[in-house]
Amino acid sequence: MIDSATRTESKAIEVHNRNIDSWKRKFGEKTKIIFLEKGWLLFLVGFLLGRAIVLSSVSPFALSFLASVWFMRKEKSFKVVLAAVAGALTYEWQHGVYIAGAMLVFLFFASLFNKVNQQQKILPIIVLVSTILARAFYYSILGPLTPYNWTLIIVEGVLSAVLVLIFMQSIPLLSPKRYKPALKNEEIVCMIILLASVLTGMIGWEIQGASFEQISSRYLVLWLAYVGGAAIGSTVGVVAGLILSLADVASLYQMSLLAFSGLLGGLLKDGKKLGVSMGLFVGTLLIGIYGEGVDALLPSLLETSIAVIIFFLTPDKWIRKISRFIPGTLEHSKEQEQYLQKVRDVTAHRVEQFSDVFQALSKSFTNQKEDEQEEDESKEIDYFLSNVTEKTCQSCFKKEWCWAQQFDKTYELMTELKQDLETGSEPNNVLERNFDRHCVKPKKVIDTMKHELSFYEANQKLKKQVNESRRFVADQLSGVSEVMGDFAKEILKERKNHEHQEMEIVAAMKHMGMELEKLDIYNLEKGNIDIEMTLSFYDYHGEGSKLIAPVLSDILNESVVMKQEDISPFPNGYSYLAFGSAKKYVVDMGVAHAAKGGGLISGDSYSTIELGAGKYAMAISDGMGNGNRAHEESVETLRLLQQILQSGIKEHVAIKSINSILSLRTNEEIFSTLDLAMIDLHNAAVKFLKIGSTPSFIKRGNQIHNIEASNLPIGIIQDFDVEVVTEQLKAGDLLIMMSDGIFEGPKHIENVDLWLKRKIKEMETNDPQAIADLVLEQVVRNRAGKIEDDMTVLVARIDKNIPEWAAIPAYGQEVQ
Repeated sequence: MIDSATRTESKAIEVHNRNIDSWKRKFGEKTKIIFLEKGWLLFLVGFLLGRAIVLSSVSPFALSFLASVWFMRKEKSFKVVLAAVAGALTYEWQHGVYIAGAMLVFLFFASLFNKVNQQQKILPIIVLVSTILARAFYYSILGPLTPYNWTLIIVEGVLSAVLVLIFMQSIPLLSPKRYKPALKNEEIVCMIILLASVLTGMIGWEIQGASFEQISSRYLVLWLAYVGGAAIGSTVGVVAGLILSLADVASLYQMSLLAFSGLLGGLLKDGKKLGVSMGLFVGTLLIGIYGEGVDALLPSLLETSIAVIIFFLTPDKWIRKISRFIPGTLEHSKEQEQYLQKVRDVTAHRVEQFSDVFQALSKSFTNQKEDEQEEDESKEIDYFLSNVTEKTCQSCFKKEWCWAQQFDKTYELMTELKQDLETGSEPNNVLERNFDRHCVKPKKVIDTMKHELSFYEANQKLKKQVNESRRFVADQLSGVSEVMGDFAKEILKERKNHEHQEMEIVAAMKHMGMELEKLDIYNLEKGNIDIEMTLSFYDYHGEGSKLIAPVLSDILNESVVMKQEDISPFPNGYSYLAFGSAKKYVVDMGVAHAAKGGGLISGDSYSTIELGAGKYAMAISDGMGNGNRAHEESVETLRLLQQILQSGIKEHVAIKSINSILSLRTNEEIFSTLDLAMIDLHNAAVKFLKIGSTPSFIKRGNQIHNIEASNLPIGIIQDFDVEVVTEQLKAGDLLIMMSDGIFEGPKHIENVDLWLKRKIKEMETNDPQAIADLVLEQVVRNRAGKIEDDMTVLVARIDKNIPEWAAIPAYGQEVQ
């Protein structure tokens, strides 16, 4: 019973809280609708700007605001006119008459030029003319116009025209349908000017001796200093203080108070609201005593206290909503991260869609099923026999007997005849005798069948080429689909589930006394770690590789090394460090090559390619013949191979693609061999793909075994299967690859394979470059110093990667 009552009570509390949250959400939505969408915020701003006056008689704000609203939200203009006139009337009825007259003049000219393009260029001129006409008429009623009056008229007109341009950048910030990741500096300053202008409309309002405009200006400085720091705080202080001092010259010291308080509060923003408030109190005390003396300090402290109380009562949620638009704030950074995450998710989704499209296209190009192929083949035979019988059996008197009564036997005999003739020989004697007894025109049928067979074979060859092309396209599309699918997965994995490791790294940096300014974790996948950080060093002594990388190795349980460093030349400057996974194995390369006859241009080409993700490729290509043409063929083969492999497409698909490209792009004979070895530096596994190339050798201690595969050179036939040979290497193994100029070079050697194995085994050195040079030298010596063909040798030694520094525990061992 007690448990039941408790559950009922907790459920009732949950429902109550949910109802409160729903009410708050509805209240917030209604408030937003009333103030933003219905335009009541514009009405309030217009009311205060109607009251705003500077230099005792200049009022440029109301007309400029109306012009901006006319340009941005024309449907709200009438409401702004009413608000501005109402605000002006609360100040003085003559001022209200002037504002009403100036707005009528503006609306007349604005309606007159409503159809003109580029209204934003015309409106400042219209405002200037309207202000001058209205103010000149107003002064002429009061008395004759003096030079002083004309000066004020010109100043007011120019200020009105300038404020139009400023308010045009501020009005969109009040729009309910606005989305922008951040405000530009110009927009922030323009918004501050608008807010300071609105505060001017509060002059004359007091409560217990405290001025409304001073309370509001100090509250504004508190808010923006807390949000944007010292730069924004001092800026809003200067702008608000300047405009307020123009409205009341006696309060000129207020500009210094607000500017200093904004600067000091921004510097103390790490102390949250209390720190910013202390900055305002200190600024009020110092500037108050200096500006007005001790007697005027009490009202100023009262104004500051009220502003601070309102600031503390302001919900943090409101402040965060404003903060996300100010560059440099934490909320803005989070907003940017959310925006980038959304972009990544959308991009990954689009890439996945493209991957699905390419996969569907690949399936549409794949070969038909076997039963469908057999059916097509049967149809082709029927079409062939139909063409033969149309020219032989249609006019024969035994047609009914052969094809109606003896159909199976006739069909079988003619099918066997076709099969024998397809081999290029005459029908066998038994089949020929049986057909002679069955048909009255055997010679004519055989001759016709031979004639039609040429068309049949041409048609079959064409269909085979079409099927090969379809298969090539299908392989390409499937490879692209696979790459795009993997790319989409990488995008989604980026910056995912890294919070725990990030906290550990930050704590470890603090424990070592290092000031971490920025940490970016892009990938924590085993073997593919990618971390960047910015730190401050007074005097850098290699801490990145000596301390930070070992600590990261301990935290991530994987050997991590520093990939890149950019150290600040100044003490306590910020330095950039990048870290990545250390590969378990490294490759030491050696190359030796020579052109035919000792020339400069070799038909052989070689390449070593770092493919990322711990993959290392070695490749040799031998073009047909020697000289420039062979060199171009081999270079083109390796260029295509490198580009396709770096895109992420699998090795066998890449090679089949290169073969199809080279065989389809020209009618000329362009052949080249390709010897490719793909080494996985994480586990030392190697894949060999040999296309018309010579064997390779693996030397492990005193044992040597060769790697062979039987594939024709690239470009000879369009359709072939790539044979992949996989081997497991160990630390210290030597991998030796060579072109046919080396393997077929020795003269008077019956078994070149055994001769090369013996020569390699006898070499005492373990240096890859020395072995490559010695192999080439042995072959050239065997040929009595002559180089009869292009020669290339690639030698790679697989070694374990031993990190320079061992892992360091992040927090050390506690002393018992």
